[in-house]
Amino acid sequence: MIYQTGQDWRDAGQKRVMLFGMSGLGKTHIATMLRRSGGWFHYSVDYRIGTRYLGELIADDFKRHAMQVPMLRDLLLSDSVRIASNISFDNLAPLSCWLGKPGDPARGGLPFADYMVRQDQHRAAEIQSLADAVRFMQRAVDIYDYPHFVCDTSGSICEVVDPDDPADPLMTTLAAHLLPVWIEGSDAHTAELVRRFDRAPKPMYYQPDFLHAAWAEYGRANPGPVDPDAFIRWTYARALAHRQPRYAAMACHHGVTVSADQVARLREPADFVELIASAIDRKDD
Repeated sequence: MIYQTGQDWRDAGQKRVMLFGMSGLGKTHIATMLRRSGGWFHYSVDYRIGTRYLGELIADDFKRHAMQVPMLRDLLLSDSVRIASNISFDNLAPLSCWLGKPGDPARGGLPFADYMVRQDQHRAAEIQSLADAVRFMQRAVDIYDYPHFVCDTSGSICEVVDPDDPADPLMTTLAAHLLPVWIEGSDAHTAELVRRFDRAPKPMYYQPDFLHAAWAEYGRANPGPVDPDAFIRWTYARALAHRQPRYAAMACHHGVTVSADQVARLREPADFVELIASAIDRKDD
């Protein structure tokens, strides 16, 4: 790790961390708190994915739908309107909408083959966006004069690296410049995430082998056209169990672990600094 002891971390003039774990456990909460303090550059991997790497694909999909509306079609063909996504750190709906859900087109689903193409495009964009974090660390210093840097990763980071390989190229590169911090949830957090997802299911990126197996298993148990929302609800709970050991392996090989309960109690950057210092010293023990 780039900080050998908790005191090394406290004394560092440039604190650099990479937060990872399931969405909804506090990554963006921490990153936003640190950004608002004025001394931290907040790099959002999801935002980078949706703007730099998938922005054109997202906008093209919106235009494709707009072309089906006669009035909008005429305006688009005459360059009278501009259609683009408005992604922000707090609103990733355009990215989620583009990624879509597999299933019956009559219920808003995508054909599974088309869905897998988008999943693969997301994978490539996520890998590149993660790699870009190293370059943005230097930009944060050179251009904006931020001493500290927090990388707010996508929940699917564990799907685009090999967690069990201590020499995974992407994780090795990231860990050489940032301290990976896993925000670990409890069983109670998992149950709440499932309830929250069930109320408002969102598209997600999944590891391809996992997704193919889930699609086949769901189809055997539910013959006929697939309800997209029902499928991703069914898949989400399995994804939580699938990801937990992958996150744990990443933390074991490359970083430290804090709990979601500890994160929920953070009120200011100084609290975060002390939390990470304790996690580093606990790792050494």
